[in-house]
Amino acid sequence: MNLYSITFYLFGFLAGIAALALTFSKNVFYSAVYLMICLLSLAAIYVLAFAEFVAVTQILVYAGGIMVVIVFGIMLTAKLGTKPLEVTHANILSGLILTIPLFILLCFFITQENFETFTKNPIEQNPKAIERIGINLMTEYVLAFEVAGILLLITLIGAAVIASHKIKEV
Repeated sequence: MNLYSITFYLFGFLAGIAALALTFSKNVFYSAVYLMICLLSLAAIYVLAFAEFVAVTQILVYAGGIMVVIVFGIMLTAKLGTKPLEVTHANILSGLILTIPLFILLCFFITQENFETFTKNPIEQNPKAIERIGINLMTEYVLAFEVAGILLLITLIGAAVIASHKIKEV
């Protein structure tokens, strides 16, 4: 096993552990930190798979933008008392009943797939690929970016409104 394989499996293991910790964490802030670790580990896997554009997008959009909104939402909606905001895990049995068959199905499809290995960087084969992706994102798919930005702004405003809830005097 070479260094590349060891690094790939290390980041895969880290992403899996962070996902499990995220699933079973009761503290909302720690869950956000585990989500950040999982997203950054996936970005590292993308870099190892020669998908640098996807890795940078993963870091900017998910690990950067969405995590900032999640952390601000947690900070704004957390109770000011001494007890932190915690999540209780209900319906664990129904979650397992749904998750186990889906996991088996995922493993089946992964084992049936023929994964090709690249000997050369795909960007070197087609140097204009990232330029075309950028032009398409900013022309054809710009509406999706705008809607996502507005949705994140509405979420942040909603968290601020919930946090500033005042008791009305009668």
